[in-house]
Amino acid sequence: MSVFQPKPVQPRPSQPQPAIVSRLRAAGCVFAEEEARLLIEAAPTPEQLEAMIDRRVSGLPLEHILGWAEFCGLRIAVDTGVFVPRRRTELLVRQAALLLEPSDGGRPAPVVVDLCCGSGAVGAALAALAGPVELHAADVEPSAVVCARRNLLALGGEVHEGDLYDALPARLRGRVGVLAVNAPYVPSAVIETMPQEARLHEPRVSLDGGADGLDVQRRVAAAARQWLAPGGHLLIETSRRQAPQTVGIFLRNGLTARVLSSEELDATVVVGAVMRDAGPRAPGGATTGR
Repeated sequence: MSVFQPKPVQPRPSQPQPAIVSRLRAAGCVFAEEEARLLIEAAPTPEQLEAMIDRRVSGLPLEHILGWAEFCGLRIAVDTGVFVPRRRTELLVRQAALLLEPSDGGRPAPVVVDLCCGSGAVGAALAALAGPVELHAADVEPSAVVCARRNLLALGGEVHEGDLYDALPARLRGRVGVLAVNAPYVPSAVIETMPQEARLHEPRVSLDGGADGLDVQRRVAAAARQWLAPGGHLLIETSRRQAPQTVGIFLRNGLTARVLSSEELDATVVVGAVMRDAGPRAPGGATTGR
């Protein structure tokens, strides 16, 4: 299996064909000019370009057609059927990077876990921004695990398949410095109102957070104290509307909670650490994942 090496995006100038732009715009592509440029650059032949345009017009995500997504200045491999990293998740990465202390000769590299990792974009970006780290990623979706390995193995990361914490090696228990989680948080009833790019071409398990959208967040928080190192942090992406409920989930599970938002990215993240008076970490805990 070939390893995909994330690298800085270096777009090459190209003049999009007006006819292609018009077709994409008519199909509802908001950034039709940019998409046309990327498709033209990616297609080795006119015939393949036409096929790629047809796939885009039919609703396939641009990232699945190109085979990559830009995220935090990196080019991340994204296979067909794998959750596409959103720009809003860059807030999660930025805040996680701020919490990681650089290792020195006397200390081991901090342990970073990208839980519900999808393509592994969060882990790859953290390794680039705050490395060196001991990087682990996990997802319950087999296709996501294959894709994440393409992105992370070259960075020295380990990718595990399984249901949230069940996927992680036991040796990480109590050692995780940053637990970065982009768990699904869309309420089940809202899935059918999402753009077809998401609801038809991304795994439902990567989107559906249960009746109120917070089922997976509850399960992540319930066992987080067992896995966090002293002074470690849990970061979970959520929505502005759901943030108060996410805070409550943290507090009920012995974690501090603070809400961070970015209007530029339309992003919200809740950050927590183990409360000093929370008592000993209990074994067990509910687990699930996307």
